[in-house]
Amino acid sequence: MNYRRLGKTNWQVSEISLGTWQVGGKWGSGFDQGNAEKILNAAIDNGINFIDTADVYEARKSEAAVGRVIKSRSENIFVATKCGRQINPHTNANYTVEVLRKFVEDSLKNTGLDCLDLIQLHCPPTEVFYRPEIFELFDRLKTEGKIKHLGISVEKVEQALKGIEYDNVSTVQIIYNIFRQRPNELFFKEALKKDIGIIVRVPLASGLLTGKFNPASTFDKGDHRFFNRDGAGFDKGETFAGVPYERGLKAVSEIKELFPEHENLAPLALRWILDFPEVSCIIPGVSKLEQINSNLASMKLASLSFEKKEALDNIYKKHIKPHVHQLW
Repeated sequence: MNYRRLGKTNWQVSEISLGTWQVGGKWGSGFDQGNAEKILNAAIDNGINFIDTADVYEARKSEAAVGRVIKSRSENIFVATKCGRQINPHTNANYTVEVLRKFVEDSLKNTGLDCLDLIQLHCPPTEVFYRPEIFELFDRLKTEGKIKHLGISVEKVEQALKGIEYDNVSTVQIIYNIFRQRPNELFFKEALKKDIGIIVRVPLASGLLTGKFNPASTFDKGDHRFFNRDGAGFDKGETFAGVPYERGLKAVSEIKELFPEHENLAPLALRWILDFPEVSCIIPGVSKLEQINSNLASMKLASLSFEKKEALDNIYKKHIKPHVHQLW
């Protein structure tokens, strides 16, 4: 395993880490506790030491599973969870200091941990980033010994840039992949100046960048790739990175032509991200054990050549950029 520094936390974290949105099974298929614990233990066995979860993942079951496994292991594992998405309706007005404090305290109980390594605001409305009192709360929680660091999970580059103006923000979790390239234009530079750890989520565009989907592929009704393509459940940028499905398939077909030796594009897509030194870690989701090995294979690949990166950039500009670039 290779490790990178996570910004001002000064932690050395596995560059391929683990996201747990669907760790208990495929999206929409229910939570399998046994499967979740197998995946979590296998990840740690392979040197992964940073695990990202959230209180809303599988109605707290993912978060609880992470806590149980961490407590059963001797390794030093960093746990990042999130708060705020339980707010309903999910509006700026409903974000209050009292509500967020309760979410943090509930996560402590749910995980069974004495202190949360990293608590992240979970994609709040943009207006929340303009409210200092929200961020001041987490200084008090740190003083009380309930959290070690504050991070933000964002949908938009604008939110990331505003969020890192607060000195107590240590990390930013953001969507970044071959199909979502805007963060590297300005945000990466500003994050580097402020020593912000960058956590990349949705690195495979909800599986689109694995190259395994086709026009006939189907998804369960409970799977966000079925119901959220137009943002019916939450920000549509979380689903296929906001890329129209058919347009994404066309771009993937050209990527396959560019890399005919790669039947599985996932390691290649992760390698593309790892070639950016500003990135601290990537948190691909895993719903079955073999996906861990697929993700870790990215570290064995050589950095992409300038010519290959340029060709990928041209595919992005041709097929993807007009549909996503200025939206997020």
